[in-house]
Amino acid sequence: MPHDSSHAPEPVALSLSVPPRPARGLTEDLVRPVTADPGVEVLDLALGDEAVSAFLVRIVHGDSGFVARAASGERALAAVAATVAALCGEDIRAALAAPDLAFLTGLKPPAVEAFREVLLAVETADVAAVTTALAVLKS
Repeated sequence: MPHDSSHAPEPVALSLSVPPRPARGLTEDLVRPVTADPGVEVLDLALGDEAVSAFLVRIVHGDSGFVARAASGERALAAVAATVAALCGEDIRAALAAPDLAFLTGLKPPAVEAFREVLLAVETADVAAVTTALAVLKS
């Protein structure tokens, strides 16, 4: 019996893409103890708002992220708000002075990922207090 190649099976398409990683929250695993060398630029949040603003304007347009060092939860929350403002082209000083919690908790996953690629960590001597202060951002 001759071989009939007209009934050859169709190739099966396989997806070889990497599955998407689960979306991180705005502050999930963001806070950590101070490290000797974080391997990226460090923003000392004890600096004045003008210096923090200038740093953020520069860093959000670069290719690497940064670590913020905060002595208080209030200043860490301000850093989160100011970083998002810098990424969105909003008023950084206003965000430092009065973080908009509703806006921050309403960010969509792509915006959260963009933020997390810039602000890599908040380092502090008081991890528990800063983590508690940032809990207002959990949606």
